[in-house]
Amino acid sequence: MEKVNFELEFGTGGLRAVMGPGSDRMNEMTVAMATQGLSNYIRKFTGGSPASVVISYDCRNNSEAFARTAARVLSANGIDVHLFESLRPTPEMSYAIRLKGAIAGIMITASHNPAEYNGYKVSWQDGGQITSPVDKDIVAEVGKIKDSGEVRFDPLPGMAAGKIESMGEAEDECYLRDILSLTLSPESIRRHADLKIVYTPLHGCGVRLVPECLRRLGFKQVFHVPEQDINDGNFPTVSSPNPEEAPAWEMAFAVAERERADLVLATDPDADRMGAAVRDREGQIVRLTGNQTAALLTWYILTRRKELGTLHKGCYVVKTIVTTELISAIARDFGVPCHNVLTGWKYLAEQVKLHEADGEFVCGGEESCGFNAGQFVRDKDAQLASALLAECAAWAADSGKTLCDLLQDLYDKYGFWEETRFSLMKKGREGAEEIRSILKGLRSDPPKTLAGLPVAELIDYMVPEKTGLPAANVIQFITGEGDIISARPSGTEPKIRFYFSTKGPDARKKTMALRKHFGV
Repeated sequence: MEKVNFELEFGTGGLRAVMGPGSDRMNEMTVAMATQGLSNYIRKFTGGSPASVVISYDCRNNSEAFARTAARVLSANGIDVHLFESLRPTPEMSYAIRLKGAIAGIMITASHNPAEYNGYKVSWQDGGQITSPVDKDIVAEVGKIKDSGEVRFDPLPGMAAGKIESMGEAEDECYLRDILSLTLSPESIRRHADLKIVYTPLHGCGVRLVPECLRRLGFKQVFHVPEQDINDGNFPTVSSPNPEEAPAWEMAFAVAERERADLVLATDPDADRMGAAVRDREGQIVRLTGNQTAALLTWYILTRRKELGTLHKGCYVVKTIVTTELISAIARDFGVPCHNVLTGWKYLAEQVKLHEADGEFVCGGEESCGFNAGQFVRDKDAQLASALLAECAAWAADSGKTLCDLLQDLYDKYGFWEETRFSLMKKGREGAEEIRSILKGLRSDPPKTLAGLPVAELIDYMVPEKTGLPAANVIQFITGEGDIISARPSGTEPKIRFYFSTKGPDARKKTMALRKHFGV
């Protein structure tokens, strides 16, 4: 047999790599090996008891083939499979795990990465992405596979193959029913059913359910970008299918101007991230950041739940350590705890699991366009976020306001925050060493000032006994004025990310000074 070594690692979202031949690329053999390792772990975890796994996939090249390879390997190992008949979003995969009582879920996607990438996300029985020690234990099982002959594509003699069940519209109906049950302002939607909304899936799987969510809520004027409704893993109309990047919006903005739309929504290929743009008082379409959208939705949900009498002791919200502190301020104002977690939605889902018995997850957000609410899905959900933001826009219209007006209201009440993220690319082995050197220097000789701002506190997330969180290669500096500067290396690319969260009327001036200081 051909000797192989599995060289991919599970990161914050599973496997992700360029497609092609080789043990460090995404291809049918590396998918099969990962799935064999997962199968071995599941059989150990369950003691050989019956188990099943949900599988979904997005629009990327080879996604369907990878999904079917994974299904075949699981079945050969005696594990039942619930395989979506065609592409579906990551959050529906998360939902289906709990719906089917599955032990795990696999999503074939590389999220918003360029077209040459694909990936393999694994979620566990609660619907959340795998966390330690499960992720490490799965990788350990994969590492034990020494040659390709150890991957089972057919059952061993005397072993019954797992059943492969096809899923589709019935599961869609359950998912839509549950996430739309979280609607808070149906009367506002009825009054403003003519709100004009433009939506683009950026060639991804959001086209199946996001427009359907909006229509079921009652919105009657949902406009598409026809060229981008086409599922295509080459993403022919955009340089990158990422709603965080301005070029991805050009075609949607053209439709918005033609139709004089009030709200523009875009989702990434696996429809877990949602970006938004709104028309301001001057009539201009303005993109919201992920931080702004998460803050708006958090405030809206807490406000409406308080008005409806459903905000009670035990309710809490969650955000990541690099997401806007505006959410923390909003939560304090409502008397609701806000849990800070490491970057990666798996850590937000982990909080929901930890507090199932003693609390209620209201909502959570991250700066990179991820948001979710309620208990049904344990991942970020662009379908639900799109529905909630459209609903919030209708509710604001009851008071003659736009979403821009609501955001300004938040700044007036809680103070102005500007959040920006910049990356410093350092390619090759020398670049990786330079990144390590930068982080080492920030730890060993921490600056007393940054761009003239006095540093009041340093938080090193490599020291879990001080943070209460798992060890992570993240450093934060907090200034005397409450500004937060975070640095962390990327888990998938040769770069270091800086997050600047500056506060007050001179926030933008401080951000420019920090950019100059760090050379970004």
